[in-house]
Amino acid sequence: MAKIYVTCRVFDDEIERLCDAGHDVTMRDQEGPISRDELLRNVSDIDALICLLSDEIDVQVIAAAPQLRIIANLGVGYDNLDVPAARKRGIIVTNTPGALTETTADLTFALLLSAARRIVEADEYVRAGKFLGWELLQEHLGHDVFGKMLGIVGLGRIGTAVARRGHFGFGMDVLYHNRHRNTEAEEEMGACYVSFEDLLARSDFICVHVPLTEETRHLFDKDAFRLMKNSTILVNVARGPVVDEEALAWALESGEISGAGIDVYENEPKIHPGLLKLRERVVLAPHIGSASEATRRLLARIAVDNVIAVLAGREPINPVS
Repeated sequence: MAKIYVTCRVFDDEIERLCDAGHDVTMRDQEGPISRDELLRNVSDIDALICLLSDEIDVQVIAAAPQLRIIANLGVGYDNLDVPAARKRGIIVTNTPGALTETTADLTFALLLSAARRIVEADEYVRAGKFLGWELLQEHLGHDVFGKMLGIVGLGRIGTAVARRGHFGFGMDVLYHNRHRNTEAEEEMGACYVSFEDLLARSDFICVHVPLTEETRHLFDKDAFRLMKNSTILVNVARGPVVDEEALAWALESGEISGAGIDVYENEPKIHPGLLKLRERVVLAPHIGSASEATRRLLARIAVDNVIAVLAGREPINPVS
């Protein structure tokens, strides 16, 4: 009987699937991220680990789990995992590619529209009893979205899904910067490949969809914000450290850019105080890019499928390449 540790609350039916496959499952049934000490205590005799993006699975954790055969990450990204260290030990690492593409693209556009049209501010205004009736010069004049220039940094699955929403739904022209040309997107919606600097200078809305690497860490710094239009709105649903939060707070407060919609942060769950105090055209979400019930169920199902396959001696379904 293999032992499985799950670092977070998971849907009951998925835990039942693991048990029905003959495994001994322990699920951490508490809110909030697992502590380092608790994680290390619970991996010493496990064969499989199902974990979150917020769980740092490094050399120390891997060394503390001598029987570990598979790490199933609940998400697409895996910058929280030391993949080379796992491979060196012969541990299989899996993720959930494609499972959250459309849901995250929906959230991207929700943040874009909310920041542009000042929806959160307007909602608070109404609830506070300040709405006295329609006026020409109302309190919450925002930015138009239809027909504007959409810049996408990272035109992979999610970036392409966002581009489709912008181009076909809102008549936006699409600029993109990527490690490689996306000729399919160019043919489908006329997306134009440009340099990073050109994209910053020309876009009205910039959406971030790159993985976190040493090259992308603080990709959006003060120099990047200085290249943007004063009317630009930035949306980040990728990884927090891709954007220098101190630089973003400076850019918003100084008027270097107009607004932002942010779902991920440099040091989650902590958020830069400069962002928290800004309310005009700034929308902050608690890392809910994939937070629809259907998508979260799919993430859990894929992770469990991978664990069951590997523990049964079969090939993983979604190995990290």
